[in-house]
Amino acid sequence: MAFYQFQREQVLNTSIEALWDFISSPQNLKKITPDYMGFDISSKDLPGKIYQGMIISYIVKPVFGIETNWVTEITHVKEKEYFVDEQRVGPYSMWHHQHIIKQQGDKVLMKDIISYVPPFGFLGSIANELMIKNKLNEIFDYRTTILEKIFPQ
Repeated sequence: MAFYQFQREQVLNTSIEALWDFISSPQNLKKITPDYMGFDISSKDLPGKIYQGMIISYIVKPVFGIETNWVTEITHVKEKEYFVDEQRVGPYSMWHHQHIIKQQGDKVLMKDIISYVPPFGFLGSIANELMIKNKLNEIFDYRTTILEKIFPQ
């Protein structure tokens, strides 16, 4: 079983309050996910803000347009500092995503740390080298571009 971490940082020209309001709203996740991922929230009647223990279900098409159900639980929340989502149902053997924000002068540093274990043991390790880590880079490159438009420099 191979364990991997993916990290990405971005500095945004906004306030902690404005960035927290954006990233803590489940509905905004679709806005920062590439269209080709076919991302849709399937949970009904979600509140406007995340909370610890919240379960969110999605439909996503990460590879070859194959529809996948993904269910995450928000396991930790410290308002205007961080939250953590963990996969409960989905394609990975393990998925733990930390979303961290910190004031940095008059801007805000946003840091993501994703710890994951691909499925299928050795084959998952090969998939990580050939596809998964590249897909994560693509998704976060897209997100960087969108967030820079929402919070322009």
